[in-house]
Amino acid sequence: MKVGVVGFGAWGKFHARGWGQVPGAELAGIVAHGDASAAAAAAEFPGVRVHRDIGALLAGDVAVVDIVAPNFLHADMVVAALEAGRHVVVEKPLAISAEGLERILAAEKASGKLVSVVHELRVSEQWELIHREIASGAIGVPMAGVYSLFRRPFGGGSGGWRHDPARVGSWVLEEPVHFLDLLLWYFAGHGAPESVQAVATPGVLGGNIAMTARYGSGAFFTVTQLLDGFEHHCALDIAGSDGALRAWWSAGDARVTESDAGLSIRRGGAAAETMRFGRSGEVFELVEHLKRSHAGFLAGVSPMPAADAALSVRLCLAAEESVRVGGEVKVV
Repeated sequence: MKVGVVGFGAWGKFHARGWGQVPGAELAGIVAHGDASAAAAAAEFPGVRVHRDIGALLAGDVAVVDIVAPNFLHADMVVAALEAGRHVVVEKPLAISAEGLERILAAEKASGKLVSVVHELRVSEQWELIHREIASGAIGVPMAGVYSLFRRPFGGGSGGWRHDPARVGSWVLEEPVHFLDLLLWYFAGHGAPESVQAVATPGVLGGNIAMTARYGSGAFFTVTQLLDGFEHHCALDIAGSDGALRAWWSAGDARVTESDAGLSIRRGGAAAETMRFGRSGEVFELVEHLKRSHAGFLAGVSPMPAADAALSVRLCLAAEESVRVGGEVKVV
């Protein structure tokens, strides 16, 4: 299956290299918008055709388009690829607006092709294990959860797009969208959240923010992000009706292969047990997601469908609205 990668920035390079680890996949094209990135792509992948726009890539014979472009481009690029009859892998967020989400969902349905959104925590040996433990009833029914991110500020990205609200959407759509997706997965037994309430320090991008999603059952979870920190540290705590768990991931940077990652879980009245993980982190998880996407496209299924990813984006948009209005917002 031939693959084309759109974007050859810091993370696009990881995608291009990652496809080389997927049996049966062939990296056949790269879209690089800038002169420097195009030269870098040609130097690293001399046998791969480098294009300057997605239209040139779609004129070729790739079967899968992997989109690693700034957030504001996602909706248009996904729709264009679907309408051209290609399967799509796309980095989160799926889109930065409700209108963008609806366009993608309609194009996917009309095309008969599949979208796989890169929410790589779902395929992590660490975070996927937590889902299996919860599904098995290890802590009873999850009723309250807190996921916290403490990290260094975001870099600007190519052309400063990550610091521009028109292009990034908000920083809520950068990393909290991952954690909201994860907790939606863990708390799926409660249905869909009914409301979100969020507070943030001043600023349109939502650098330091706390958001709480509430369910009709009384369950809730909170996601916090502090971007005025240092290094990269994540922590998750979940209290269930018959047990509890906590997990953590810490390193100097998110894109490393060595970290302090672990999970402690107390099943019922038993003593808590702790386990460690040597291959937890987005570098490993990206490759696993690409492998599952490739296999899924061949089998006619997506490991992370657009409809599932849309809910976490809607929660982000509701959190942004909650900050603006200063109160609770219903999830639409």
